[in-house]
Amino acid sequence: MSNQYVKPERIQLRNHPNLNERWVQKLVADDPSILGLGDLVLRAVERQQPRAGRLDLLLQDVDTKRRYEVELQLGATDEAHIIRTIEYWDIEKRRYPQYEHCAVLIAEDITSRFLNVISLFNGTLPIIAIQMQALRVGGSQTLLFTRVLDEFARGLVDEDEDAEAAPTDRAYWEKRGSRPTVLLADRMLEILRSFDSSLNLKYNKFYIGLEKDGQPYNFIVFKPKKKHLNCEISLREGDDLDARIDDAGLDTLEYDRRYNRYRLRLTKCDIETKSDHLRDLLRLAHDRRAGS
Repeated sequence: MSNQYVKPERIQLRNHPNLNERWVQKLVADDPSILGLGDLVLRAVERQQPRAGRLDLLLQDVDTKRRYEVELQLGATDEAHIIRTIEYWDIEKRRYPQYEHCAVLIAEDITSRFLNVISLFNGTLPIIAIQMQALRVGGSQTLLFTRVLDEFARGLVDEDEDAEAAPTDRAYWEKRGSRPTVLLADRMLEILRSFDSSLNLKYNKFYIGLEKDGQPYNFIVFKPKKKHLNCEISLREGDDLDARIDDAGLDTLEYDRRYNRYRLRLTKCDIETKSDHLRDLLRLAHDRRAGS
């Protein structure tokens, strides 16, 4: 095995005679994984926008169907580039509201000034900034993509200050819902404890959550109603999960895209006869939370 070190040489693409924006665009289109945004597939290159030019790349997540509106720029970011990025994201979001959308700005140099400007939008709209470096290593060229501004992450439900500030008790939920539906939450806790015995119910004013070692651990929350139990499970929407839930015959409410939660309406019969399916979903959400 050779331990020889080869020092990379930085290439400025903006002034390069051959390595241009088309070259970068083709590399990303051929292999979107080089951006480090997950398992993405190409939807379109140079997608025409109504009265607004062309979107460089439209990518889509294989599992969640989330779409990424990607704009490339050689050299440093400028006002026009930021405006186009946001404009294209907005157009695509309006045209295809059934998908989640995220704006992605890629440039060779994202200055601190423009990084500050971009960050002002983050939280209002999902936007990611990626700095791109072209390097020559030996006789070959490569691209390095570094995420310098990540999408603003919404607070988890267990970080909700209102919920923390408004604890309540079991009697509150037996009155607001009913005693039988609060008992259903107990039964769901039994299923959860089959793979994590440290979990307990935590009664808050807006939901019944979970706690682990005395701390909120809300990858699932319960909202007892008079005749059934609403159960919200933190899992990103996907065709595979949709099919699993449909095959199990579980009664679903509209998916909560704001907080990425499946919403189920459960009865005593559901929990008794479909406990294996529910355990699989809860285990999946638990494991993803544990790994986050």
